[in-house]
Amino acid sequence: MSRGFVKEDDQEEVPIVPQRAYLPEGVTNFVTRTGMDQLLAEKQMLIHEKDNLSSTNENEKRISLNLINAKLQLLNNRIAEAKIVDLKEQPQNEIRFGALVTLKTEANSNIQIFQIVGVDEADIAKGKISFLSPLAKALINKKVDDRITLKRDREDIVFKIMDIAYR
Repeated sequence: MSRGFVKEDDQEEVPIVPQRAYLPEGVTNFVTRTGMDQLLAEKQMLIHEKDNLSSTNENEKRISLNLINAKLQLLNNRIAEAKIVDLKEQPQNEIRFGALVTLKTEANSNIQIFQIVGVDEADIAKGKISFLSPLAKALINKKVDDRITLKRDREDIVFKIMDIAYR
């Protein structure tokens, strides 16, 4: 049957599924134990949501189910590709994945603390930066008292590494 003969109300909306945090093709999905726990908790939440779908409108229910299934598929792919990094095995005097790094901005002596984490765990408001971020890339393999320069459009930012911890 031609779509021209279908009532407008009968056309099913295709759900728009938001993409997960960007992870380039071929890049290992490193995660902390906390990051993996968050991914697994998100999966349980989606499964719970799927199991408890309630709607009187079958069309709305089908659309919601399709959306949840699409989110679960993306999430399951992320989980399957995840590689948990044991923070105890990281060199404690060098910055690597999972490091909690205390930085001092040389221009104004502001102190900032960042943890280098996986792309799904990154949350700048919580001081968690993706291992793919420019700052994390500049910090990798550095040690206490090293200086790094973060290139910016207007003005470069110079940081001194004050402390490295793994928790």
